[in-house]
Formats: sequence, C-alpha cells, structure tokens
Amino acid sequence: MNSQKPPATAKLDRILADAQRSREEGYRDKALKMYPHVCGRCAREFSGKRLSELTVHHRDHNHDNNPQDGSNWELLCLFCHDNEHSRYTDQQYFSESSTGSPKKAQVTHNPFADLAALLKSKE
Repeated sequence: MNSQKPPATAKLDRILADAQRSREEGYRDKALKMYPHVCGRCAREFSGKRLSELTVHHRDHNHDNNPQDGSNWELLCLFCHDNEHSRYTDQQYFSESSTGSPKKAQVTHNPFADLAALLKSKE
C-alpha cells in the first residue's frame, strides 16, 4: 500500500506548515524582544542555546490573538507551558458546563446513618 500523498497535497501541506511556522516565529521573536528571558511561572532564566526552551504562551489560549503590544503573551519554559495546557484541558473536561464532563456519582450510602443509635446503645 502506498502511503505517500499526491504531489499537490504534499506541496499544500508544506506551504501551510511553512506559513504556520513563520507566523509563530513572528510573534515569538517579538515576545523575546519585549520580555526578559525568564519563565513567567518558575522564574528560571534562559540564554544561549537554552533560549529555545522558552516558549510563548497565549494567556487566552487563542493562538490567533496576537496583539502587537504582546498583552496576550507570556514566556514560559517547556515544562511550565505543558503544565499550563494540561491544567486548561483538565478544567475544560471537568467543568460543570462541559458536555464531556464525567457524570457525578450519586452517593447512596451514608456511613454515619446509624451512628447516633450505635452510640446510645453502648451507653
């Protein structure tokens, strides 16, 4: 079975990937010029080769919201950035209004139901 894409599709994928990369590099470069090279969560400093470990986080989680003043950006290290997105995903999953949130189990057992009667019988 041939898993290669037709040339036109592969070319389009490459063009879209290049456009995405250039857009990200644009706001990343701006953020690195605007802000100190410090993670906004753990306060680690980055320089030299390690500067690549510092990422731009969109505070509202909308990657298309890139105001020129950088008000929607903060610099986070890779670890804090992953943690932030995990927390956001968990919040979306477990929120009350979420249709995908797990149903809360109905508690039918009360472990203290007969406690008063048991205490009186021991007196």
